[in-house]
Amino acid sequence: MTTTLRPTEPLQHNADGTRSRRYQVCVNSRPVGVLHLGTSANLGDSVARIIEMRIAEPDRRRGRGTVAALAAEEVARGWGCTRMDAVVPAAAEGALRLADALGYTLRNRGMEKHLGGTPPELPPDSRERPMTPAEFAAWQEHETEDYARMWIERGVSEAAAYAKARRDHETLLPHGQSTGNTRFSVLEHAGTRVGVLWLALQEDKAFVFDVETDPAHRGRGHGRTLMLLAERQAIAAGRPVLGLNVFAGNAPAERLYESLGYETTVSALTKPLL
Repeated sequence: MTTTLRPTEPLQHNADGTRSRRYQVCVNSRPVGVLHLGTSANLGDSVARIIEMRIAEPDRRRGRGTVAALAAEEVARGWGCTRMDAVVPAAAEGALRLADALGYTLRNRGMEKHLGGTPPELPPDSRERPMTPAEFAAWQEHETEDYARMWIERGVSEAAAYAKARRDHETLLPHGQSTGNTRFSVLEHAGTRVGVLWLALQEDKAFVFDVETDPAHRGRGHGRTLMLLAERQAIAAGRPVLGLNVFAGNAPAERLYESLGYETTVSALTKPLL
């Protein structure tokens, strides 16, 4: 039995600068699934991503997905891509096992927590205040640099990482500190600044885009307090779910979020194309 990819459309050149194409997954010319392959709007044209791959139930567990994924890698190499990305829901255990077998590694996870109706109390002597304009300017410069460096450490080219950092901030903060449904807070403990929080209020949930304890005050529980502050703000705004992203390898943050009851919803996986 031979598993192949059959294009179902011409190569698409999309308005956001990406390329994409849809395929049927076929076994001896018999369609058994679909594959949608594209390049990354966020990380540049050298990064391909599996947008969708689905094998029909009667043909699962027969290696069809493995061959289709490997064929997608060959297509991506033909496009000049040097890396392949995929986002897999946490419940898709079979897809996660397949990705692991094919050499994909975890890059980052999306996590969520369903909140109750009662906001948690902050520890004694801890309080929040709005970030000042001067603090926001300093924070944005630092955050942009730090964000780009995180992507560089994960194999993204320096040019693409800095472009992504600038683009993401322009998209998420078109009006800077005055962007609607956005909270920039400073956490103080006993009158001393100890950390910052960037929270966005989305349609049906809140999302923590940045939480950071100042270097001189780390290891004292202020990161947990900042996350409790995020919960307080989300509940006060009527958002029943709080989401966040955590990069693989950030063990302290992963332990903190798991201890607070956050659960993984999606895993972002990556693989170099040699």
